Amino acid sequence: MASSLENLESQLELFAENVRQIHIIVSDFQPQSQNVLNQKLQSLVHGLQEVDKLKTQVQEVHVPLEVFDYIDQGRNPQLYTKDCIEKALAKNEQVKGKIDAYRKFKANMLLELSRTFPNELNKYRALRSNIPE
Repeated sequence: MASSLENLESQLELFAENVRQIHIIVSDFQPQSQNVLNQKLQSLVHGLQEVDKLKTQVQEVHVPLEVFDYIDQGRNPQLYTKDCIEKALAKNEQVKGKIDAYRKFKANMLLELSRTFPNELNKYRALRSNIPE
């Protein structure tokens, strides 16, 4: 059994295909195409009614506003997910670089402190060993 989202997606795909076919008929309209056009328009209205019926089943779906910006710009909304993942990966690499830099800094600082203040550093390490990290 198909989920509500799958039903909605299917109805929207049918609707988009109907609109495409109507566009073709209207752009090169011939009087003998009137019946076909009428049928397509009826199908379009029926499709909108089906979408309206499904709206109560998909009310809990939350779509980021940025997705609508993608659609308004004529971009594929699936690119939004791809772009988010790419941004997250780039940010992850950036944060990883910072963490690595801080670890190197800490190691170098402890090395220099052990050379300069060996007694104090030993006391510090003794205190830190009692504190869980």
